[in-house]
Amino acid sequence: MSRPLIGVLALQGDVREHTHALQACGVDVVPVRRRSELAAVDGLVIPGGESTTMDRLLKVFELYQPLRERIADGLPVYGSCAGMILLADRILDGVGGQATVGGLDVTVRRNAFGRQVDSFEEDLDAPLLGAGPMDEPLHAVFIRAPWVEAVGAGVEVLATVRSGPAAGRIVAVRQGVLMATAFHPEIGSDHRVHRAFIDLVRAHRRREHTRR
Repeated sequence: MSRPLIGVLALQGDVREHTHALQACGVDVVPVRRRSELAAVDGLVIPGGESTTMDRLLKVFELYQPLRERIADGLPVYGSCAGMILLADRILDGVGGQATVGGLDVTVRRNAFGRQVDSFEEDLDAPLLGAGPMDEPLHAVFIRAPWVEAVGAGVEVLATVRSGPAAGRIVAVRQGVLMATAFHPEIGSDHRVHRAFIDLVRAHRRREHTRR
């Protein structure tokens, strides 16, 4: 079976950083801005950025409905930060009229950790995301980040904040072939989040190939 082709939604945000991280994990990567490009990929990353800007650009590029249809058909998707907001079924503290692609049965609070000046870094225990270098904890970078306020019955919690006033807050989740993190794993050299997503994509491709 050929290597999976993973798209990075290239409307705004950390497109280059996610592309480099995915390539370092040994998969083929393409930017996605058009419906035809979305139709060709085996998985999709929705990067961090500004969720309201991405919401507007998804409408401008007429990608909302195609993306919702592909998610409904089982496309594996990973969203980081703003991508988590866009994948959430419900948003708290969103702006008026802000929409989401949906698919993840979670409630996400936008800008939950504060403004840009409140950005921070945190070591997370995330054993479900696989081993990192030297079995180190997952070092996460939070930039004007959301958190998950509540999860549905089918959602698996992958990581929570370990300490401080936000201790216990959910910052990584998975539901079927959908994944999301409140932090930015594309920043730095620890690619275990991207590897975990690629594993989801490969497993999904194997299941689809077996059905055929």
